[in-house]
Amino acid sequence: MDPAPTSTRFRLDIAYDGTHFAGWAKQPGLRTVQGVLEDAITTILGKQGDKILVAVAGRTDTGVHATGQVAHLDLDEERAARVRRGRPARDGLHPTGSALRRKVNGVLGQYPDVLITNARPAAPGFDARFSAIWRRYEYRISDSVSFRNPLERAQTVWHPSPLDVDRMNAAAQSLVGLHDFATYCRPREGRTTIRTLQRFGWTRDAEGVLVADVRADAFCHSMVRALVGVCVAVGEGKLEVADAERLRSEVTRSNEFAVMPARGLTLAEVGYPSDALLGQRAALTRQRRSLGDGRDPFAEFDDDDEAG
Repeated sequence: MDPAPTSTRFRLDIAYDGTHFAGWAKQPGLRTVQGVLEDAITTILGKQGDKILVAVAGRTDTGVHATGQVAHLDLDEERAARVRRGRPARDGLHPTGSALRRKVNGVLGQYPDVLITNARPAAPGFDARFSAIWRRYEYRISDSVSFRNPLERAQTVWHPSPLDVDRMNAAAQSLVGLHDFATYCRPREGRTTIRTLQRFGWTRDAEGVLVADVRADAFCHSMVRALVGVCVAVGEGKLEVADAERLRSEVTRSNEFAVMPARGLTLAEVGYPSDALLGQRAALTRQRRSLGDGRDPFAEFDDDDEAG
């Protein structure tokens, strides 16, 4: 949905530690990233009628982290003026965006587990969710041959045995492409499980920690953690490399591998087309993609992005 003619849309870049959040989306009685941010923004605006709503690129699940989450909100001029009230921005950035970032982060506290890293007016046609062309996640595993840093325990899964990164990479590569990922998604009625997995690979960082780089046009519920799970089963020798593709082709949920814990998963980046294509992309994304129908795979998918 486009902003009202009298409103300005702002893009928010957001980072958070998901450990103590019940995911992104607001839920009654639960602490969520969306709820905390919207409460902070409402505090800044004071009594200004309807509560501000924040739309997001990827609705991360309970315990999933983010360093590159993207969201948007719309402010009419009355609210924008209230945001700007007080000390003027001195960082050379947009005065409303700069003030919004500074004041929201101030409300969140000195050591918050969610933070707005940037806020600025969005280009015409921008929609944080529907304009996105890909999302990129990382997953961290410290196996028995890598250094286990207790300072990173909230963002890293500790695995008790050694993992073969070459076998894991071979399994990951076999899953790349446009496929029905029902095997690797938690089913949701009326939602497609067809996705384009654009990139999937594993490396070891300087301390030997295994890091998965997973990018797709969108992810269905639990997809990343299931993809990581099948690779772990291959890496420890419980499954063969060919089993990852075999299971995907069966298009049914399987108990041959475990879905990995949320703590190792981080939304690292969201990709968008050029400003001129933002509105077109948002309109096309709302259509449901069907496999093999000849339509442009860049343009259409049913976005149910809950990778956790």
